[in-house]
Amino acid sequence: MSDLVAGGHRLETSWLGPPPGHGPTIVMLHEGLGSVSAWRDFPQRLVDATGLGVLVYSRWGYGKSDPVTLPRPLTYMHDEALVTLPELLEAAGIRDAILLGHSDGASIALIFAGSGLPAASRVRALVLEAPHVFVEDVSVESIARAADAYRTGDLRARLARHHGGNVDGAFWGWNRAWLDPGFRAWNIERYLPAVRVPTLVIQGQDDPYGTVAQVDSIATKSGGPVSRLLLPACGHAPHRDQPEATIEAIARYVGVPRA
Repeated sequence: MSDLVAGGHRLETSWLGPPPGHGPTIVMLHEGLGSVSAWRDFPQRLVDATGLGVLVYSRWGYGKSDPVTLPRPLTYMHDEALVTLPELLEAAGIRDAILLGHSDGASIALIFAGSGLPAASRVRALVLEAPHVFVEDVSVESIARAADAYRTGDLRARLARHHGGNVDGAFWGWNRAWLDPGFRAWNIERYLPAVRVPTLVIQGQDDPYGTVAQVDSIATKSGGPVSRLLLPACGHAPHRDQPEATIEAIARYVGVPRA
């Protein structure tokens, strides 16, 4: 698939597996520092495990997508969920979607699914890795440490492998938004009662960016059934820290057991 235009920007995309019309499509929404390539081999492993098509894309300012204009507004996740994602699904011809979001991507998926927008009817289920529905002290503290690592360590070089010339915009757009004092009021729990599709939440028990309180809020306030998977010896990225358990859970959840 060629790159798509959504939200007024050219977005890097990659399609694996069957096209739309052959069944549901898993649409992957990356974390605050993610991109198409940052998922590594996980999208292909999902195709192999589920037999479903998978659409991966880099949001504005990430990967090989159009560069972002800084600063990002503190509403950047709402903008992605309410404007860009509906346009992306339309441009890709996806009318039956399973949204798989990681961290920021999981929050975007929840906002969209609970938005009441007509396009949200295309979503049949959510898979959420390390989601956030409100801001915790542990999140802010870890994000502040990431800024130090970016300035003085090798984090910038590692991220540049995925973002190229977008690396500074990708990092500081995310980091400065989360560390802005005004962002402490960010909260998307009001969208949860309108999230009526089945939801699987996967949370690492050693996640330095969030706690099980996020999972509890989603489970108790969502309008649809919520399944949870808490993984020991797992940090902020279950698909990297516990890939086998994560893939098995997703395949079972979407109704395609692994061979």
